[in-house]
Amino acid sequence: MTRRRTLSEDESKQLLGPLGARFAREAVVHDVASAVAAAEQIGFPVVAKLVGDRLAHKSERGLVRLSLNSADAVREACELLLSLRRADDGDVRLLIAEQVVGNRELIVGMVRDPQFGATVLIGAGGIAAEVLADSQARPLPLRDHDLDDMLNSLASAGLFADFRGQQALDRHALARTVQAVTALAAQRPDVASIDLNPVIVTPQGEPIAVDALVELGGGEQSSDVDANFAPRHSDRNLRSLFDPRGVVIVGASTHPGKFGFVALHNLLAAKYGGRVAATNLSGETVLGVQCVETIDDLPTDHFDLAVLCTPASANEDILRACARRGIAAAFVTSAGYGEADEAGQTAQTRLVALGAELGMLIAGPNGQGVVSTPSSLCAQIVAPYPPPGGISIASQSGNFVSSFMNLARASGVGVARAVSAGNAAAVDVADYLEWFSRDDATRVMLSYIESVVDGVRLQQALTAANLRKPVVVVKGGATESGARAAASHTGALASNDRVFDGLCRQLGVVRARDIDEAFDAAAFFATSPLPRGNRTAILTTAGGWGVVTSDALARDGVLQLATLSSETMASLDALLPARWSRNNPVDCAGGETRDTIPAVLEVLATAPEVDAVVYLGIGIQSNQARLMREGGFYPDHGLERIVEYHERQDRRFAQSAVEMASRTNKPVLIATELAVADATGAAPSAVRELEAMCFASGPRAVRALAHAYRWARTHELLRAK
Repeated sequence: MTRRRTLSEDESKQLLGPLGARFAREAVVHDVASAVAAAEQIGFPVVAKLVGDRLAHKSERGLVRLSLNSADAVREACELLLSLRRADDGDVRLLIAEQVVGNRELIVGMVRDPQFGATVLIGAGGIAAEVLADSQARPLPLRDHDLDDMLNSLASAGLFADFRGQQALDRHALARTVQAVTALAAQRPDVASIDLNPVIVTPQGEPIAVDALVELGGGEQSSDVDANFAPRHSDRNLRSLFDPRGVVIVGASTHPGKFGFVALHNLLAAKYGGRVAATNLSGETVLGVQCVETIDDLPTDHFDLAVLCTPASANEDILRACARRGIAAAFVTSAGYGEADEAGQTAQTRLVALGAELGMLIAGPNGQGVVSTPSSLCAQIVAPYPPPGGISIASQSGNFVSSFMNLARASGVGVARAVSAGNAAAVDVADYLEWFSRDDATRVMLSYIESVVDGVRLQQALTAANLRKPVVVVKGGATESGARAAASHTGALASNDRVFDGLCRQLGVVRARDIDEAFDAAAFFATSPLPRGNRTAILTTAGGWGVVTSDALARDGVLQLATLSSETMASLDALLPARWSRNNPVDCAGGETRDTIPAVLEVLATAPEVDAVVYLGIGIQSNQARLMREGGFYPDHGLERIVEYHERQDRRFAQSAVEMASRTNKPVLIATELAVADATGAAPSAVRELEAMCFASGPRAVRALAHAYRWARTHELLRAK
């Protein structure tokens, strides 16, 4: 590890100034008399500082004096500063600078993240930078939209607009300073971090940096990121994993508690249509499959995929035998590899090398398996098997693969491919996501990522994949501390999680906070047209639902409630009672007749001022019908007819919403808690049968819509380049 060295303020500015960074006028001198002369030349008021190689944070030492309005004040301040130097301060100098006036401050910096390389950070600056932690990070290279997005994403963004008589920040001028930072990062791999803090924004909006700090010692990484992701595995090998002509379960067992039994059971239970074989040292029959003793007993070129449920010690010989039989992919469920100990890591390294030698794709080890509904493939050692659909899942945690597939079963929004990366020894999440993005069966990619081993490669894969199709990610380990340069405010702010979040925003990757939000977003992409704008209408059969949903919609500022035109209002007046809300959200106020909901949905979805509709309240009628069925009086007392009517109406409402989305090519989202509370009820079932998503609440629906709108907007910007 290269020893770090912090440059003095004046040395740091000498590196950045010629590259375009805007600094205050200043002079560096060695004695008091020269300091006074410099101040007189610059013009009062001025600032005096004591600077040197070992004086990174001068304010904490009291080595800065402000508002010096005369030669005498400069002389007195400089004499005091020189008296405060310590024996271990090394060579010190006096810096005299014009005093920049402004009460808005930014920090602009760069740090080399351990995984993603050179990363730019912008945030609220000054002495409270780390306390406020209001900052945004983006890995290099920056895109055209990054600076605006970073500034707009700050909690304090309003301060840098026109504010209390002060002009808005000159973003073009700030861009020149940011470009100087990125240029230095590119030219000098030995620069570990850069701090410009504070960058004072004058009342005229001009950003002027009044302090700078460059730290050397970061030569371990390049700042260059090649946007072209080079697949490590052939399409044939990955196709053998997900669409094999035949599957061999290696290590099949008659014991229902063993992986070798469960893997074969799940394969057969899903009605896999290709050839199925199994090996067992005793040559037993398992679930009607006559096992062979070894792979060598199988015919050549009949099978593409082997699922190894065998001890790690046996796997290398098994893989060689698989290669002899033309098997191109193996999923290794065995534990005892890199997750175990040093010996296991050595075995895992050999496993990867063997796969490369044999030209075989090795998935895992220590994984749960692979699912591919286009091939009716359930080659995994756990449940469930999901319905078919357009979501493809790649996860570092096998449990979360199961979680996503369980949600697919519950919602009816199905899965195309799903794989547990396990230890990801030879095939990692980046490999799977990039392949999914080229897979015709996949509409959207869904991933859980916990640890990042090769951040630059993941960045390349996400860039390539997300340009083709939406990527939704949940990131675990969000509290992990990240890159910290010893003297750098930027390093302290640029945690791994902040950098990863910035990467997602930069690329348009949807980053969800939890599993439910991630699945909701993926389900939206899999079932709905994309929003062309953010103007949203809310239709509700009860006022409270609309209020809560509109609050959620406004919370992050991505979506906005559509302002309904006079024409739209007139159309609604003709359909609804006089007591309706006469606003957006459109509250029917209990005035629905048989045809109200379909008619109102049509008015809203076809309105030119509306980009998306959220429909709340489906299921009220069929929920009453359920209680009537269960109440002990059914089917007498006229209940049979009314139950059938209520259920038919909710099915009709679902049909209307789905048809309207298709006809207008606008999202029409359906939301009710009955999606969870009574998933088999008439309303959620009707939505599921139409291959649409029934969201569990209005707020969850608008969060998914906001993710989709943000993705579509960023995707358009990136595609336009």
